[in-house]
Amino acid sequence: MSHYETLGLDRKARLADVKRAYKRLARRHHPDLNPGDRRAEEHFKSIREAYAVLSDPQRRRAYDRELESPGVLTPGPAGPAAGWDGEASPFDSGDPGLFASFFSEFFHPQGGETRGRHAPRRGDDVTRTVGVGFFDAIRGVETAIEIDAETPCGQCHGSGRVPAAQRRPCPDCAGTGRISRFPGPLRLTAVCPRCEGEGAMSWDGCGGCAGAGVLTRRETVDVRLPAGVDDGSRIRLPGRGRAGRNGGPPGDLFLVTRVEPHPFFRRIGDNIHSTVPITVSEAALGARLEVPTIDGRASMRIPPGTETGQRFRLRGKGAPSLRGTARGDHYVETRIATPRTTADRTRRLLEELGGLESGEELRRDLLK
Repeated sequence: MSHYETLGLDRKARLADVKRAYKRLARRHHPDLNPGDRRAEEHFKSIREAYAVLSDPQRRRAYDRELESPGVLTPGPAGPAAGWDGEASPFDSGDPGLFASFFSEFFHPQGGETRGRHAPRRGDDVTRTVGVGFFDAIRGVETAIEIDAETPCGQCHGSGRVPAAQRRPCPDCAGTGRISRFPGPLRLTAVCPRCEGEGAMSWDGCGGCAGAGVLTRRETVDVRLPAGVDDGSRIRLPGRGRAGRNGGPPGDLFLVTRVEPHPFFRRIGDNIHSTVPITVSEAALGARLEVPTIDGRASMRIPPGTETGQRFRLRGKGAPSLRGTARGDHYVETRIATPRTTADRTRRLLEELGGLESGEELRRDLLK
């Protein structure tokens, strides 16, 4: 069974999916929460090994290469590379990160993987999409959103474990404090990652958080979206991301806005665009128009001879800028509306106008 199958994931799973799957399965199969259940303990080992590989980008790439080329094994928890007459060799990988990890693990007394395990770690940042109406984005709005808020567990202070009533031999290394990683002629061993070389377990999984180190609850947060947010704007809420581990600070929450389109106004940057219809006589003779803007109606003058598609600018009538600069502009595009000819008087006037203007002459001008 592959590591992906162990966690119930496919190979396209993101890091967040790996973490969620590990947290869910680890709570269910943790040996300290299933005392005496050998099957749960073995399953937990497989879950932990799968998470160690898939949560590390370098190890995951190496493991994926192994899955794609089953005949060539790669070093690491998933399996050693072939070498020395088929025995394991830690030096056959082209991954410099794994090579450095090998030396760190075998030539440093504290071990490469476990040395910083209990150091304070900052929590992960979280990104969330928030829908907002067109005018709410223009004017700013206060809204309430629900989040899965995390806090460090008070019993274990975010470590996921508590002191045990009595010490017991480590089941992974049988009390030796070392495990064999590369069996063969070299016979190299490494510090046991579970007991960190002690050979005995002096702690139990925290029952308050099921070993996760954090407690999760549904929480409502009031958010102020500033005036001028656009589609894709990011708003940062400090300290509202994932909880830190071992006393580390929490991450941040980033809200990405998705602005609903408007049936009349179009926004491009800080500028607003719209199209207004005008009559043939207004286009020919010029006129003063009342046009809709995001602030209400505004007066605009169009000159004689205005054509369809001509644009006019209303300065300062656009959207507020998040950069704190002046507002954008509003661009009005004219569209000449063809009059209906059902009324007799309208038809006579158009026929009279047609006698004064020659369409053939206009079309001949296009060929010059």
